[in-house]
Amino acid sequence: MPTVSRRRLLTAGAAAILTMTSAPPLLARTVKDAAGDEVNLGKLDRILSIGGDVTEIIHELGAGNLVIATDTTSTFPPAVMALPKVGYMRALSTEGVLAQSPDLILASAGSGPPEVIAALKQSGVPIALVDYSPTAQGIGRKIALIAEILDVKEKGIALTKSIETELDTLEKALAQAPRPRTLFVLSLIGGRIMAAGNKSSANEIITLAGGANAVAEFDGFKPASAEAIIAAQPEAVVMMEREGDIGADDLFAQEPFSKIPAAKTRKLIRMDGSYLLGFGPRTPSAARELAKALHPGIAL
Repeated sequence: MPTVSRRRLLTAGAAAILTMTSAPPLLARTVKDAAGDEVNLGKLDRILSIGGDVTEIIHELGAGNLVIATDTTSTFPPAVMALPKVGYMRALSTEGVLAQSPDLILASAGSGPPEVIAALKQSGVPIALVDYSPTAQGIGRKIALIAEILDVKEKGIALTKSIETELDTLEKALAQAPRPRTLFVLSLIGGRIMAAGNKSSANEIITLAGGANAVAEFDGFKPASAEAIIAAQPEAVVMMEREGDIGADDLFAQEPFSKIPAAKTRKLIRMDGSYLLGFGPRTPSAARELAKALHPGIAL
């Protein structure tokens, strides 16, 4: 996506919420969440945060002290690891969430299952769903809504502008660089290769880092055949850091990876999953780190 277009969308996403209405007193406000629902806000002394990106944004906006529990995808900043966990964001239970006695549930719109989210909406505890789209534009919308809820609009605007600036600077630095064909492998289980296609968080971060997704013919994360991997001819392979995963030598010794250009250079890039794919405040840093690995000859 061209620089001007992305910047316009990112700013517009923030402005759409940050210019809603003049904020009434903190304890008597209503906001519209990412699902289009009106959320009545009361006190915000006990916030339950669901979604690593949501948790990071709350802390970046200076309200981390209000978070009393999170889900298991919330691993940054490190202090959140000491908080009670309500389970994986897509496998929540109504009882587990409400047991934390939150004043507000701030949850990624990707949280679930749907019946639990529906039950939480009926519980009487305010729940606000935050944009889930793993895109640069989505970051602005996430920040804008959370800043509106926390009544820290100016901090939200400043954070969004900082992210815009960093992403634009990176894009300009990579404007003339070739885009190496990059394969993101989500998992390797029993010889089954789960790869990232178009319209995925991995596709977006590869693009921001100046790469080209080698298997963009399908959408989302799907199994990819050995023949498809070889035909794609990726020059780099990206995987999430996991304890016990195989290294570059072992990966490129087996088919189909032994038959791709990345095998000749042993170009296997591993990064923390929530850092790489979270699409929160750390995304510019993650994109730059990936860009350095994909473009070692360019000063970034």
